[in-house]
Amino acid sequence: MQKIGILGGTFDPPQVGHLILAEYTREALNLDHVLFVPVGDHPQKQNTRQPINHRLKMLSMAIADNPAFSISHVDLERPGPHYSADTVAIIQRQYPDALLYFVMGGDNLRNLPSWDRVRDLYQRCRLAVMKRADEDISKDMHRDIFPDLHEHIDMIDVPLLSVWVSSTLVTERLLSGKSVRYLVPDCVFEYIEKNNLYLPTS
Repeated sequence: MQKIGILGGTFDPPQVGHLILAEYTREALNLDHVLFVPVGDHPQKQNTRQPINHRLKMLSMAIADNPAFSISHVDLERPGPHYSADTVAIIQRQYPDALLYFVMGGDNLRNLPSWDRVRDLYQRCRLAVMKRADEDISKDMHRDIFPDLHEHIDMIDVPLLSVWVSSTLVTERLLSGKSVRYLVPDCVFEYIEKNNLYLPTS
C-alpha cells in the first residue's frame, strides 16, 4: 500500500523548516511521497502577505530537487475557507488505495481541539506529529476530548531540532530588514529579492 504524507500550510514563504519536516517525516515513516498543499484561504490565518502565484512559485522552486515531493492544488481549486478535514477527504478520494499521513508540528497537536471536525480528520488518516526536544506533548494529551485520538498518532521525535524555524520568524525578519539567508532555500531567497517581496515596513 502506498503511503502518502500531506503537509498543508500557507508557505508564506516556504522555508527550511517545511522541508526538514517533510523529509524527516518521509524517512521516519517510510512514506512514498509527500504532498505539499498550499492553502488559498486558511480559516485560522487571515494575514497571508503574498498572493498565491508568488507562494506557488516559491514552493515549486523549494521542492524541485526532491522527487518524493510534489504540490497538490486541492485547496486552490475550490472556494474557501479550507479545513483540513475537507482537504484530507478530497485527497482520500484521489488516492483511494493509499494510507494517508497528515503531517504537523507539535504546536498543531496542542491546538487540535480548536480545529474543525477533528474526529473526521483523524479517522481518515494518521497524524504524523513532529516532536521537538523541548515540547510537552503526548499522544494522549487530548484523551478527555478525543478518547481514541492516541491510536491515530505517530509521534516523531526530533531531539536535535531544538529551534524550529517558522514562516512567522522569516517574515518578521524580512519586514524588519534582516537577513533570512539559510532560513529559506537559496532559490526562494533570490526570488524574494528579485520580486521585492516582504519589503520592510516603515
